[in-house]
Amino acid sequence: RARHRGPPDGGWGWMIVAGCFLVTICTRAVTRCISIFFVEFQAYFGQDYARTAWIHSIVDCATMLCAPLGSLISNHVSCQVGIMLGGLLASTGLILSSFAASLEHLYLSLGVLTGLGFALCYSPAIAMVGKYFNKRKALAYGIAMSGSGIGTFILAPVVQLLIEQFSWRGALLILGGFVLNLCVCGALMRPISLKEDCKTAPEFLEQDYVPETEKQDLKRMSICSPLIKLWPHECLCYCSWKEYDFLLMPGFMVLAVSVLFMAYGCSPLFVYLVPYALSVGVSHHQAAFLMSILGVIDIIGNVTFGWLTDRRCLKKHRYFCYLFAVGMDGLCCLFLPVLQSFPLLVPFSFTFGYFDGAYVTLIPVMTADVVGTSLLSSALGVVYFLHAIPYLVSPPVAGWLVDTTGSYTASFLLCGFSMIFSSALLCFARLAKKIKRTHLRSLTGNTALKQHIWTNGATAYSVTAELDQKDVEFLAVDTNSFSNR
Repeated sequence: RARHRGPPDGGWGWMIVAGCFLVTICTRAVTRCISIFFVEFQAYFGQDYARTAWIHSIVDCATMLCAPLGSLISNHVSCQVGIMLGGLLASTGLILSSFAASLEHLYLSLGVLTGLGFALCYSPAIAMVGKYFNKRKALAYGIAMSGSGIGTFILAPVVQLLIEQFSWRGALLILGGFVLNLCVCGALMRPISLKEDCKTAPEFLEQDYVPETEKQDLKRMSICSPLIKLWPHECLCYCSWKEYDFLLMPGFMVLAVSVLFMAYGCSPLFVYLVPYALSVGVSHHQAAFLMSILGVIDIIGNVTFGWLTDRRCLKKHRYFCYLFAVGMDGLCCLFLPVLQSFPLLVPFSFTFGYFDGAYVTLIPVMTADVVGTSLLSSALGVVYFLHAIPYLVSPPVAGWLVDTTGSYTASFLLCGFSMIFSSALLCFARLAKKIKRTHLRSLTGNTALKQHIWTNGATAYSVTAELDQKDVEFLAVDTNSFSNR
């Protein structure tokens, strides 16, 4: 395994992008296309909306709930092994689902087993892209994540055709064979070792690809380097930090809470867009075409937003680009109940698909900006894990609202308000952080700052506090005494 000074931003990295592109087709696109089976499952098993919706919910939930397991295997065994194993499990689940005799059978095979296989593939493949790219990270993610849209665009009409020709059982059997391509994707994931993964604090600060938040923390530690020399270890290695220390970072906490509401809002639409279109008189082929439109525009959102947010003028504003995209998707959901014909649903698919692709691309980019590249795999595992409960709960809740009210209005309104709240939460958090920073600057001025540093044996912590003149003089004398030892 070659060690690189920084992410190569090219070379084999483009093969990693291609592998991740295929992974998103075989995981997220296939998951979306399960909604096309919704009407078939409901008619064959004679169940209501809520019970049938559990199939899609369990797939999504298992994929996200087991995402940390995928990260764990990737970090401690091999990304290649994890993705190949995931491909075998997902394919087995789909093939077993083709023999299902009840919804409970589908819950276990299509839901749990296939979802677990997708989990072992999804987050490790995405994390590998972050290790190979820095300057063109958003563009690389845009291309890689566009597999979801391209896959949906191609698979939606193909799956509908397979159902008509071979029934839903034959369609699931063929999808099971198709998903085996995940094993090929796993073979492409060549490991890479970065110097950033084990580096002293002064060396780490010199790298231009280090997120600004990490630079600030390490600068605070390096101020009291004479104290650090007293430790048993002479260098402070970044890789010695605990894998999940980022969970206590305020920025990550806010992102995590917003992800919960965003995930709740986005999931039901992919389950109920086709049934809703059929309920307002759209034909089966037109309903499947709406999913195709959503998928192909999703691609444009992936790539264009990835390219735009890599530009110098927008690179510093990725945060606001993300919350804008989430908020726009929320507004689209609020307007959906009044769109009751195919010509009106087409513009909806365009708009929702574009902004869905936009924020999906920026999720791993924002996560990397918050926690750094070396912790990206673990952090993405947690971020996708947080999708699990909303993905599990929201489609059945939306189905229960449809069964209770007799319309989709309440379900879509709840989704829209949830996504808008997610966007507003991020906006208020950023404004609060900016106000606090301005307030602290006005209070401190040119006043000297003191750095407290202590360690629990593995992690260094720092706290900044305001000093009076006597404390400044004492710290200067104390530091000189340490330097002379």
